[in-house]
This record gives sequence, structure tokens and C-alpha cells, in this order.
Amino acid sequence: MMSAIESVPHPLDKTVHDPVWKPLFILGGIAALLAVFVFRRNLGAELVAFQGFGIFTLPEPYPIHAGDWFALLQSDPLVGFILLGFFDLVEYGLVGLIFLAVGVILWRASRAAVLLAGLCGLVGITLSFASNQAFALHSLSQRCVEAGSNAQRLICQAAGEALLAIHEHSISTYASLFLVLLAGLLLSAVMLRNSVFSRAAAVTGLLANGFGLVYFIALIFAPAFIWIPPTISAPFRMIWYFLIAIQLFRMGKKI
Repeated sequence: MMSAIESVPHPLDKTVHDPVWKPLFILGGIAALLAVFVFRRNLGAELVAFQGFGIFTLPEPYPIHAGDWFALLQSDPLVGFILLGFFDLVEYGLVGLIFLAVGVILWRASRAAVLLAGLCGLVGITLSFASNQAFALHSLSQRCVEAGSNAQRLICQAAGEALLAIHEHSISTYASLFLVLLAGLLLSAVMLRNSVFSRAAAVTGLLANGFGLVYFIALIFAPAFIWIPPTISAPFRMIWYFLIAIQLFRMGKKI
């Protein structure tokens, strides 16, 4: 029996040309461009690697404890939110739009694979929002500033340490990344068997998400090198989103 991702190229389902999908295709294309040029994944790591891009002042030393994060969030909240992965949440939201638009186009090609990808993506994105504690830490930092006694500040800092533990070590953080990468890999595989998206889009998607998933192998067997898979994945991901944006705009224009 033919597997879910081994679908033969199939003409576009006529329902894809329904005008109701045009706004989704346009929004998906815009989301893909924003994910390339503005809200990239791991923007905090890029900020540190490139010394604030010559624009932002990075904290020294890097904040570790809750008190350090509270101070940063009060003095420079934008940098604090970037380092805490807030822009990753925006990127995940954009990815949800991208996957939805791509899934509509690929639905007829392989419904099982698209459905599985959609489920993985939805659960992964939901987990990413649930595990990120940037807003909670910012709110707690404000409460700590307004605290009227040392005892209250100590309570706030203890709560902050608990939030940091959830933010940095929660299994949900890893599960969300794994599921979103898996969803992208499935959609890329369907692209490879479908004539709507270019072969270049399919291959770059496979490379971007495939190298991204290698992160988890490195995490288990070679944690000292966990930075390598995301670094290799990043340029392929940017190209993938850009090629998707082009095709989504074309689809929107055809309707």
C-alpha cells in the first residue's frame, strides 16, 4: 500500500481555486516573509552571536538567576524579551499560518500526511506558547520592583526561579520544537511528490527540518555540539520560507 507521503503528483483540487482561500494564501505568504526577514527562530541566539547586531546592548554577565532577569526586563525589556524567546513565539504563530496555507494546497496530494503534519504543528505551537515564560517573568519583575519588603522580594525571586526552570528545562520546550520540525518535514516530503511547489522548495524544506531534528540526536549523544544542527538548518529554513511565500502569492494571484 502506498504510504502517506508517497503520493503521486496530482492536479490541484478545484476547491483550492475557491476565492475563499485567497486571503489565507496571501496571509501565508506575508507570514513566510516575516519569518524570513523579521521574526526568525532563535533570534536570541543570533543576538548574542552577533553582539547585539551593533544596535542592542547585551547584559554582562549573561543573566542566569531570576534577579538578573528582573533587572534586565526592567532596564531593557526588548532585549530581555528577545533573549527569553518571545520572538520565537511570534515565529511559531507565523509558522501556523504558513502550514495552514500549505496544507490546503497539498491536501489532495496526501491527506493523511497533511493531517498528521497539521496535528503535530498545532500541538507543537500550543506547547511553545505554554512553556515560554517571558510575559510571566516580566510581570513578576514588576511586582518585585513594587514589593514593599525584603520578604516580598525574596518570594518574587523564588517564584521567578521556578518560572525560569519551566522556561529553560521544561519537556514542553523540546517537544514543541520536535513536533513543529516533524510537521515541516512531512509537508516537505509531500511537496516533493506534488507538482505545485518547486523541487527546490521541497528539498530545502527537507534539509531545514531534517537538520533541525538532528539537534535532538546531538542533545543525547553530543551535547557539546548541539549548536551545529540549528546553525546548518537556519539558511535552508530561510530559503524554504521564501520559496513558499513566492508560491503562496502566486496561488493567491491566480484566484
